Amino acid sequence: MPKILIIAGDATEDLEFFYSYQRMLEEGYETHVAAPSRKKLRFVTHDFVDGYDTYTEREGHSWPADLALSDVEPAEYAALVLPGGRAPEYLRNDIDFRRVATHFFDADKPVAHICHAALALAPLGVLKGRRTAAYNACEPDVEMAGGIFVDGSAVVDGKVVSARAWNDQPDWMRAFLRVLRAEAPVQGQ
Repeated sequence: MPKILIIAGDATEDLEFFYSYQRMLEEGYETHVAAPSRKKLRFVTHDFVDGYDTYTEREGHSWPADLALSDVEPAEYAALVLPGGRAPEYLRNDIDFRRVATHFFDADKPVAHICHAALALAPLGVLKGRRTAAYNACEPDVEMAGGIFVDGSAVVDGKVVSARAWNDQPDWMRAFLRVLRAEAPVQGQ
């Protein structure tokens, strides 16, 4: 059974984590959660309020990381999923995050990222020349990294599928699963 890696951290967007995590399990993929350390992660929920210039943040659910990023052997995984939230702001500074995430791009494996996950990918150089969706406030980061910002709910560029935010999840996962099934099908499906 192909294995999927989801990288998360404290302040990962609750909906973006759980939706993708449960979809991978539902499809029959063995799914592991990695974080800077092996611990119980605390997620957040973001919402949009009329008259508020940005989004609001509230405490979300918690979930245990299966392994620390330093213990991840990325070659063992068929694909990578990166939810957004505030976690990408600090994940991008983690040397093991950089090692693991870069592997998936260098090996041309499927990658799904959403919302603020683009902030963690931009410093790696992996967005250069790539059509990429992200939360609209991340447009300058995508462009400074040499990416082409696209305001879309499921932007497919090769084996990379990106989206703007949690309300795009059905389109995002539908597109990602088409890529994933072609590259790493689950036996018997």
